[in-house]
Amino acid sequence: MLNDMLPNAVLIVEAPGRVNLLGEHVDYNDGPVLPAAIDRAVRLAVRPTRSSQVHLHAIDLDQWAAFNLDEVEKRTGTNGAPLPSWALYPAGVAWSLQAAGYELSGMEAAYTSTIPIGAGLSSSAAVEVAFAIAWQSLDEGRAPGDPPDGGLSTATRMALARLCQQAENYYVGVNSGLMDQFASAHGIEGHAVYFDTRSLEFHPVPLPAGTVLVIADSGVRRSLTGSAYNDRRAACETAVAMLKEHLPGIRALRDVSPEQFAGCAGILPEMVRKRAQHVVEECARVDQAVSLLEAGDGPGFGRLMFATHASLRDLYEVSTRELDHLVEIAGGLPGCLGARLTGAGFGGCTVNLVEEGHSPSFIEGLEQGYREATSQQAQVYLCRASQGAHVVEGGG
Repeated sequence: MLNDMLPNAVLIVEAPGRVNLLGEHVDYNDGPVLPAAIDRAVRLAVRPTRSSQVHLHAIDLDQWAAFNLDEVEKRTGTNGAPLPSWALYPAGVAWSLQAAGYELSGMEAAYTSTIPIGAGLSSSAAVEVAFAIAWQSLDEGRAPGDPPDGGLSTATRMALARLCQQAENYYVGVNSGLMDQFASAHGIEGHAVYFDTRSLEFHPVPLPAGTVLVIADSGVRRSLTGSAYNDRRAACETAVAMLKEHLPGIRALRDVSPEQFAGCAGILPEMVRKRAQHVVEECARVDQAVSLLEAGDGPGFGRLMFATHASLRDLYEVSTRELDHLVEIAGGLPGCLGARLTGAGFGGCTVNLVEEGHSPSFIEGLEQGYREATSQQAQVYLCRASQGAHVVEGGG
């Protein structure tokens, strides 16, 4: 399709979506997360031009837009009108890269995606990373330390991921953390990636052999309002300020062990205590999960997934009736090792770790059970942990 839409493209880039397996609402508490890139991705075809204009074709939306690299900070198209919201993501990447000193060329670009939009699987981050790698490949060539096969070094990938995050934060205006862009850029086939959001250190963690990831979209669009999100962040900050009286060395909730928290929790107001308890215990679950996965203990990891869902439901209070139904139904189906809501909550998706041989019947049972419980249809996707963003054709 891309070759049909953009004949003579010189570069094709693929950037995956992601699902977070464990470590929810801990990124803004400096905690560790455990995302995996998935085999649903944005595919981008580009052809450089001699002008400073960037022409975009969002194939799935059947929409076009164009902007000038020399005036990208205006957030307007070449026609003088404001850029449509979907075009802000590639334009923001251009803005961020140029601010970091990259000299970019104009291009014609067409892209399509198999990542469901609005389901919490980071379709926007995948678009950003795809464009960043395209410009890196076209205009910068390989950076020092990049692999000789035309790939990108981990340092280059991290730099591009951070520039994509800046684009989303300061150009698009979405206050996201780094996990989404990081996961899209750094995914490893068959693995989750442990990512310390404070130190930015990371390493791959193998997923259990013979398992797949099944993602179920509740059909409820996420409605985590700014006030609800900010209230939870504020509660975490209040907890840190109060706990410092007893634990003066802490900088964030990730610095508090479950044992330390149990000894001090009584000083916190009930709502603040509940929010902080989730974060402290979730950070500990992520660290425990690494040991279990490295030992090949799928059932043990699955129990942590169920525990995380209960915590998000009861302590952080970001689940919904629909998400709870999906997790409860999944837990009663053969082959399901673990299930939980994934993402910010208040709608969106659940992620399920399922034995591959049971996956067809699991998907059928989950869809049927959800219809019976809610009279709604869940979109269910079988996914595998995939490699991060890469050049498919051209470049190098």
